[in-house]
Amino acid sequence: MLQINFLRDNKQEVIEKLKVKNFDASSIIDEVITLDDNRKSTQQESDELLSRANSIAKEIGILFKEGKGTETNDLKEESAQIKEKTKSLQSILSDTEHQIWEKLVQIPNVPHSSVPNGKSDSDNETIKEVGEIPQLPDNKKPHWDLCSQYKLIDFELGNKITGAGFPVYTNKGAKLQRSLISYFLDKNIDAGYEEFQPPYMVNEDSAFGTGQLPDKEGQMYHVTADNLYLIPTAEVPVTNFFRDEIINKEDFPIKCTAYTPCFRREAGSYGKDVRGLNRLHQFDKVEIVQVQHPKDSYETLDVMVNHVSSILEELELPYRILRLCGGDLSFTASLTYDFEVYSAGQDRWLEVSSVSNFESYQSNRLKLRYKDENGKTQLCHTLNGSALALPRIFAALVENNQTDNGIKIPKALQEYTRFDIIE
Repeated sequence: MLQINFLRDNKQEVIEKLKVKNFDASSIIDEVITLDDNRKSTQQESDELLSRANSIAKEIGILFKEGKGTETNDLKEESAQIKEKTKSLQSILSDTEHQIWEKLVQIPNVPHSSVPNGKSDSDNETIKEVGEIPQLPDNKKPHWDLCSQYKLIDFELGNKITGAGFPVYTNKGAKLQRSLISYFLDKNIDAGYEEFQPPYMVNEDSAFGTGQLPDKEGQMYHVTADNLYLIPTAEVPVTNFFRDEIINKEDFPIKCTAYTPCFRREAGSYGKDVRGLNRLHQFDKVEIVQVQHPKDSYETLDVMVNHVSSILEELELPYRILRLCGGDLSFTASLTYDFEVYSAGQDRWLEVSSVSNFESYQSNRLKLRYKDENGKTQLCHTLNGSALALPRIFAALVENNQTDNGIKIPKALQEYTRFDIIE
């Protein structure tokens, strides 16, 4: 959420930058500023009445001691009128603050200056491509056929016990899945991230803090009896560790990693994009989160991008990095890099990670701050990334490494799987 003073001081710049996200902010920013002007004038009037009420209280005490009953009664009547007026002003103030909040949560985060113009993922900018696309024989298979052939995943069993989008990993498929999780966590820990195992459900305050509410209600599973939400990513609980906290400057950067299952309704998804592991309602993911000083956050973003790159290179997966255009950038992000791996069995690129800088947008919602050298509280910057989401990594690994003799396991994973081929 953007700060009102920032909108006041940078109104035209914000309007122009949000056009990159295809969002016209001119009228809503004017409304916010007008409401804030009203809030300030109401607050000033209320403060003046409170000051007058305090003065009256002192005068009544003096007059009472002097036995001046008439004057005392007059002041008591004025005091009563002030109380009623103050009560009315507080109601107006509360309503105005709520209207401001409702407007502010409708304004997306301002994109970074490097974000390209565009309306959809077709306008994203490819900034790097690494590795050679595997040349497989004509009888190559997609992962859903391979998983059936080698008994790695039972999609029908998942459909039976829950529904489509809830696969059951079996035998060496389950071992490969567990090995990937451990491998990702170990790589993150070696890079200085502290491991956590957070809850898989969050309350409304947590969902609001990272921007899932009030924007993505329809994409989250809602446990209505307790008003909790199943997490769409570990970013939500982990970033909320620091809600309402003031960070010591010496503690920057704060680096966290967590494995969790993730739950997404994926309403409206259909067709070839949802086949097999391509799009699931429940999937495993290892996340990295950083809380950083504002002056260092974009350097940190580059470090996080390089970290994810190193993992994909160790897994011997061809990948490319995309800078998301304004139309594909999330509501809360200032800059996002997507990673896609090439899936040779499907002849297509599959997204496996997004690495984003939210600047102070989440921190303002979270009230996540630090004290600067002058002792003044400032908002931190937050960043997160997938390192990595498992379903499409799993899909690309089995597709790209299929041979006539079985599915080869990349060398980096063999110490985790304890086998080098799935036969």
